[in-house]
Amino acid sequence: MKNLLGLVILGCILTSSVALAESSLIVIFPQTNYQTSAQKIFFLGTAPPDGQVLINSKPITRSKAGHFSPSFPLQLGENLFTVRHDNQELQIKVTRLTTVPELPQGLAFAKDSLTPASDIARLPGELICFSAIAPPNASVSVNLANQTIALSPQPQQAQLPSNLAALTGQNQPHAQSSVGNYKGCTTVATAADLGQPQFQLTLNGKTITQPGSGKIQILSRAQLPVFEVTADAGVARTGPSTDYSRLTPLPKGTRATVTGREGEWLRLDYGAWINSQETRILPGAIPPQTIIRSVGYRQLPGATEIVFPLQVPVPVSVQQSEQALALTLYNTTAQTDIIRLDDDPLISRLDWQQVAPEQVKYTFNLKKAQQWGYKLRYDGTTLVLALRHPPKIGNTRHKPLANFKIVLDPGHGGKESGASGPTGYLEKDVNLVVSKLLRDELVKEGATVVMTREDDKEVSLAERQAIISQEEPCIAISIHHNSLPDDGDAEKTKGFAAFWYQPQAHNLAMFLQNYVVKKLGRPSYGVFWDNLALTRPTAAPSVLLELGFMSNPDEFEQIVNPEEQKKIANAIAQGITEWFMSVR
Repeated sequence: MKNLLGLVILGCILTSSVALAESSLIVIFPQTNYQTSAQKIFFLGTAPPDGQVLINSKPITRSKAGHFSPSFPLQLGENLFTVRHDNQELQIKVTRLTTVPELPQGLAFAKDSLTPASDIARLPGELICFSAIAPPNASVSVNLANQTIALSPQPQQAQLPSNLAALTGQNQPHAQSSVGNYKGCTTVATAADLGQPQFQLTLNGKTITQPGSGKIQILSRAQLPVFEVTADAGVARTGPSTDYSRLTPLPKGTRATVTGREGEWLRLDYGAWINSQETRILPGAIPPQTIIRSVGYRQLPGATEIVFPLQVPVPVSVQQSEQALALTLYNTTAQTDIIRLDDDPLISRLDWQQVAPEQVKYTFNLKKAQQWGYKLRYDGTTLVLALRHPPKIGNTRHKPLANFKIVLDPGHGGKESGASGPTGYLEKDVNLVVSKLLRDELVKEGATVVMTREDDKEVSLAERQAIISQEEPCIAISIHHNSLPDDGDAEKTKGFAAFWYQPQAHNLAMFLQNYVVKKLGRPSYGVFWDNLALTRPTAAPSVLLELGFMSNPDEFEQIVNPEEQKKIANAIAQGITEWFMSVR
């Protein structure tokens, strides 16, 4: 898969501009011997505008400068393409891989089809499920300790597309054959180490047995392990892999009870999962529980800190909404009678309630709808929530952003090249060019601008996030240029787009999207909630902008045009200024 949202590009050879200049017919993507599971693929490249470019003898549409990105269907297996311009010819092979598991031939289980595929731990009485892919009409079962679990053929179910499909508008499920898919579940009432399940397959009077990959343990409710978060912000998820959605990060020092395991992932007592590499087990510790009595506060320059004294650091979650921020403490019981909160620049009222046993929710009703960032940390066993105040608006007409600090992030850099245009021109380079132009425009308006990079160097996503957290700007803007998944329609897909994750950034993303599209008459690709590293920071409203598509031949010509680069930098700067004035 190629670059998406300026994040990464795989399977694509990026040739230097010098080498590209020596060749008149260039295909940047796909590289020969490329593999994909997509049903179609687009070809990105360029050739002199005179003459025709043919792909498998079919003339293709090109931009005025000669760039092209037509799409072609793929059959399963090898697909051979011949790209020709005048006397030049390129041969490219693309292999389409199937997404349907291959049924085994004869008496065998399909490779890597037995689940659980890793060691798991569950509570007594909890469902433990097994699955295997085997020939149709077989008899499949699992022997676990002293019981046999029959695995039954499963009815057809829908196959969901990946999250990336939302970016191409093709995110509808489709039916997938379940032939050969066997599943079954059981429960175990008492704590025990059950060892490896033994899968048994019988077909045409013959039987084989194969051990599962993972061992199974039933935990003792009286001896559940307790862990502590060792990372600065432990990544909590809805399930046991990075495929699952993120929840509120757990501050360093958070303690929780482990109620299940799957491979290196731990399930926590409040339902989230965390990778064990971000934790350490506390031998002999009992399940963390705390009471909470009074809640304190203190006003600092630019922020209000709310202080929650606890007996132990427990898991928390944050939910922002229109003119409110809610903080939930888990494994917590309230003994609260008194809370002091004087008139505050940000908070109009603090409400709390015991919403469930051992779950207390604090709701901060805010004076204005726009929120400016927050930080969450543990000082020992005391939870501290810092809510940032609105920035002070300058009084000068000539320098309307005089009191504002802005972090500007030119996407990619160094080895992280991002997307590539049809000539081989790299996204990292145009990101930096436009970011510097934008910086200059913001400085003219009086802003203090902090750049995450000012040259072609590699800056990790974690380092970029740390800059936002340390600098505590009014806003953070990440500048990118877009591309598409393999099956995207590169010839027709173009436009400006804004991406947000934290609710405090939604208004900014929507405002800039509408402002730039209207100001420049650009097509709109849309506004997206997206789980991106540069939209996740909570210390300030953080937005990622995709200024156009490197993969669209016509829009690429605009992207590399110096005058158009100045126009879009100026429009974004004006949009930022107008937004600040609209929310003051």
